[in-house]
Amino acid sequence: MKKTAKIAEKGKVFITSTFNNTIVTLTDEKGNALGWGSSGSVGFKGTRKSTPFAATSAVDQVVKKVMMKNRLRTVEVFIKGPGSGRDAALRALKSAGLFITMIADVTPMPHNGVRPKKKRRV
Repeated sequence: MKKTAKIAEKGKVFITSTFNNTIVTLTDEKGNALGWGSSGSVGFKGTRKSTPFAATSAVDQVVKKVMMKNRLRTVEVFIKGPGSGRDAALRALKSAGLFITMIADVTPMPHNGVRPKKKRRV
């Protein structure tokens, strides 16, 4: 008996936007990765990786890669990090033809953080 891959119609998009890069992962409803990409994997190097245009290019590449196999229509978006590619990645998802049902900011916030370094004596 041959296993057939399930064609996902709903999915989740995880956008991790740091000061140096933007990483996009597209998964199905259960969280199994369908495709991923980053502004570095698109071809940007150095400081250009952290630009909004690089984030847009990364989203476009991931959506094209995943849309060939799946009939993805609606997505939930989870954004993490303080980088400049956050808004640009969202706009790219919208322009790619995906219907966004939810946008959640899952940036980790320290409640008290780690212990500070000892005071410097001169």
